[in-house]
Amino acid sequence: MNYFNSRPETSIPISGSNDLFLVHRIFCVGRNYKKHIDEMGYEENDIPFVFFMKPPEAIVTDGQKIAIPDFTNNFQHEAELVIAIGKEGKKIPEENALEHIFGYSVGIDLTCRDIQNEAKKKGRPWTLAKSIPYSAPVSDITPADESGHLNEGNIRLSVNGEIRQNSNLKHMIRSVPKIISNLSQFYTLFPGDIIFTGTPEGVGKLESGDIVFAEIDRLQPLTITIA
Repeated sequence: MNYFNSRPETSIPISGSNDLFLVHRIFCVGRNYKKHIDEMGYEENDIPFVFFMKPPEAIVTDGQKIAIPDFTNNFQHEAELVIAIGKEGKKIPEENALEHIFGYSVGIDLTCRDIQNEAKKKGRPWTLAKSIPYSAPVSDITPADESGHLNEGNIRLSVNGEIRQNSNLKHMIRSVPKIISNLSQFYTLFPGDIIFTGTPEGVGKLESGDIVFAEIDRLQPLTITIA
């Protein structure tokens, strides 16, 4: 049997290797740092587990240029820890969750904030604000056997050398094992799945020409340029 079309393949470099990590799906967790929840104006009861998805074509690797979409007037950065899944699992207990991780990277969830705010007012999905091409830059993946598993560590983002986001992974409301366990209640997780784990406070608007640098302790850093 021949297929009319072929599946696009998106991959991420693996630090210290010539191998590539082929991306399957991209999950994103929202509202996972208390101070970010506060800066976004959510109420205390708005902290339940929230997630959304991005298409594989959202992936952008280190050093690339990204154009601001022409339908937004408020394109914002959100620095995040990213999990790369390396082992299949469904309804994974928290105590076994780390076994399913291949590695970690630094990510930036690029968001059309004006589009998102309008969608929230109308009770609509965030698709046009979050799930767009080139909205998920990631650094090279560091295998977990090199970085260790991350439950704390500085997470920072600067724009043109000015620090905007500066926090610690220990402030995540849901830990890495809890995120994996929560998601696996709804989806079977497969090797190639990517999980963005939420952003700390300090998100802000990007302009054409900005150079964005994001880093997390023990991981490869990420640099992108806004075209």
